[in-house]
Amino acid sequence: MSSQDPTITDPRLYRVVFENERVRVLEYRDKPGDQTHPHRHPDSVMVTLSAFTRRVSAHGREVDVDLAAGEVRWLGAQEHVGHNTGATDTHTIFVELKEAGPVSVSPSDGPLGPGAG
Repeated sequence: MSSQDPTITDPRLYRVVFENERVRVLEYRDKPGDQTHPHRHPDSVMVTLSAFTRRVSAHGREVDVDLAAGEVRWLGAQEHVGHNTGATDTHTIFVELKEAGPVSVSPSDGPLGPGAG
C-alpha cells in the first residue's frame, strides 16, 4: 500500500468495502468544507450516491465538479486533492482497477477529476 493511498492519507473519509486480486472498492464520505490530503487513484469507476459539488486540484490545475446522485463516471489514474465546496455531504463509491491501463501520461498532463468516458 502506497503512502498516497487515500485510505492512508484520509482514513476518516475513505474506507475499503471490498477487495480481491482484480479490484478494490472504496466508499468515500465527507461534509461541506472537508478537504483531502494529496492522494492517488488508479483507473477507477466512480458511482455517486449523493449529489455534490467539489474542487479537484493537482499540479497547479483546478476543476470544479458538480455531480448528481446516481451518476457513473470514469476516473483515469491521477493524483489530486479534493475539496467539498458545496452545501451537501459527498457519498460516492470508487471501483479501483488493479491492472495497469494501456497508456501512461505524465501527472501534470493527465486527467483531473471524473470524466464521462
